Amino acid sequence: MRKLIYSMGVSLDGYIAGPGGEIDWTEPDEELHRFHNARVLELDAHLMGRRLYEAMLYWETAEEDDSAHGEFARIWKPLPKIVFSTTLERVEGNARLATDGVAEEVARLKDEPGKDLGVGGAELAATCARLDLIDEYQLFVYPVAIGAGRPFFPPLEERLGFELVDTRTFGSRVVFLHYRRSSAAA
Repeated sequence: MRKLIYSMGVSLDGYIAGPGGEIDWTEPDEELHRFHNARVLELDAHLMGRRLYEAMLYWETAEEDDSAHGEFARIWKPLPKIVFSTTLERVEGNARLATDGVAEEVARLKDEPGKDLGVGGAELAATCARLDLIDEYQLFVYPVAIGAGRPFFPPLEERLGFELVDTRTFGSRVVFLHYRRSSAAA
């Protein structure tokens, strides 16, 4: 069975975006970008909401070169994307609009054979977290405190438990934390 993996840059105080939606503090350097590239290669599809889909459209036409950015474009373009939106009527590139609700679509996709699935976009990931659909959480913790904005975790009805899978430090700036959901609440 495929896993659903939520991966996002997060401030030290737990926010994925500032009060105005700013994420300028999450720009990856070459080393971190290559790590992201390797992670995306391990996915069979990426689920996203409208805002992330629109932001990621850049990569559908990005120049492909030998840099980590060019490599990401080569990886991202063929990757199937499933977009959850009530306002979009069509999508571009290797994307399709979700035809079912989040729980139904994720359950169907998880039951299909293949590699794991990624989920991104604050609202969609929050919905998946509230529905307990996310199997693994990957946080890229940046040394910045924002004080307000969109939190990594939405308000939850109950405590979630996790098991540490991996950690890695990128330079002296970003710490990668990889957790798997566990049945035991910590």
